[in-house]
Amino acid sequence: MNQALQLGFRTFINLSSFPVDPRKLGIGRLAPLRGKVMGSKRRSFSNPSSIADQNIDKKLRDAIDNDNYTISDNPILKDIKDDPSKIKAMTIQQLRTALRTAGIPPKGLKRELVSALQSYLAKEIDGESSLLADKQDPSNSDKRISMMMETKSVEDQVQDANSFSKVSEVQQSRRTVKQLQIKGKTVDVNAKIVATEQKKSACASGRMTSLTKKKASSDVDSKYVSAKNRVTLPVNQSEPWTILAHKKPQKGWIAYNPRTMRRSLPIENTKFVKILSWNVNGLRALLKLEGFSAMELAKQENFDVLCLQETKLQEKDVESIKQSLIEGYENSFWTCSNTRLGYSGTAIISRIKPLAVRYGLGISDHDSEGRVVTAEFDSFYLLSVYVPNSGDGLRRLAYRITEWDPSLGNYIKELEKSKPVILTGDLNCAHEEIDIYNPAGNRRSAGFTIEERQSFSTNFLSRGFVDTFRKQNPDVVGYTYWGYRHGARKGNKGWRLDYFLVSEAIADDVHDSFILPDVIGSDHCPIGLVLKL
Repeated sequence: MNQALQLGFRTFINLSSFPVDPRKLGIGRLAPLRGKVMGSKRRSFSNPSSIADQNIDKKLRDAIDNDNYTISDNPILKDIKDDPSKIKAMTIQQLRTALRTAGIPPKGLKRELVSALQSYLAKEIDGESSLLADKQDPSNSDKRISMMMETKSVEDQVQDANSFSKVSEVQQSRRTVKQLQIKGKTVDVNAKIVATEQKKSACASGRMTSLTKKKASSDVDSKYVSAKNRVTLPVNQSEPWTILAHKKPQKGWIAYNPRTMRRSLPIENTKFVKILSWNVNGLRALLKLEGFSAMELAKQENFDVLCLQETKLQEKDVESIKQSLIEGYENSFWTCSNTRLGYSGTAIISRIKPLAVRYGLGISDHDSEGRVVTAEFDSFYLLSVYVPNSGDGLRRLAYRITEWDPSLGNYIKELEKSKPVILTGDLNCAHEEIDIYNPAGNRRSAGFTIEERQSFSTNFLSRGFVDTFRKQNPDVVGYTYWGYRHGARKGNKGWRLDYFLVSEAIADDVHDSFILPDVIGSDHCPIGLVLKL
């Protein structure tokens, strides 16, 4: 077993848990050796769920009487389970047929049918093992219900729920399937969920400090309560990103749910590379954080390259960190701020040895803050970038849009002359209104000014670089940054500031562009890219 050295008191990466040996040097050897993805094991927050008092109509109660079955019992559902991306391409008639097959009333517009089917698949995938166990031993369900209700009476939970939300004026209703366990029987229940504007919960817990892996057979953390023919179904506060949170939602928008929207890895013998990017907001602080394990992240995602931003390291820290990286990720490249110590900083950590590495843009006015690392691989350039924030009072706005953005745009276009470019990192711009919870209230906030948004288009998108997440998810609200104040992350009141931009030449080779909103430890979350080679 590899000997893992310590960063803080947590191991950084432990490759001994990987199903395959670390890949070496050339990207061309990468994908055929990859082990199977470990995406079925998800971490959960330890927040208690609030209980909302909701009335369930007659059709919902009728659904409770249906017999249990699994996706594998029906070829239609099995087909879309194997490839959930097919759901969006289905016609309304096909969606209704699939929902009827699942015993769900097929009512609503197409976006509601899509959401209902996606939620049903997520529940079936996570709950398949526990369903089988309950059929073999019906007492299991009774035990779980007892545990769910041991701390509060139904009346107490309903009263607590009165303070947790108010319904927004624009109701974006969607259907989602909840599992209700009653008297040893697992039943699928179709509940109508409306978009809500989160209020401060009266029973909010303290700051979460731990991430625990979910077992594949575990249910979501929400508590299900039954009383007098009524079923109370709460908003799942352990996964707040699955709630459509936006001040001005548009028709057709849906919330990002990685459990149903992430794609399976490419088929066997397909060569590909998997890259993660994360603004860690201080690497040393992250590694000392109780409950965070970089080893757990590496085991779950099995990435080839990790790009970091805002490491806040000094030059004197780099060597000790490089020596602490265990075998398999010994290729690491760091740049730090020279003008302000413990500020900014970017890095690339890789199990593949690059052909060459560059630091900065080659312009002294821009290269003193450690904002760019470029690694050249066999078939592409990879940049880890931390774009300057325009700052309080927009004091750096002019520098940002007249100097930095054009210089970065020119740099990547020059690289593109020899091979395609992947630009990733915290680009400090929510490009469109769908990318920010409160667009109207942030017109003159750094990161959402019209000047920054136009500069983003002019210097990157209009010059042939593709926003991979938006291309794959044109109507999906997914955030990557939540401020620490006012419980923004708990209410999913965020911004999408982190991107993978790629040259147009390889845009169609992007297999998946995704967000990992469940990974805590920073005010940003990681993002990922799977590129077929």
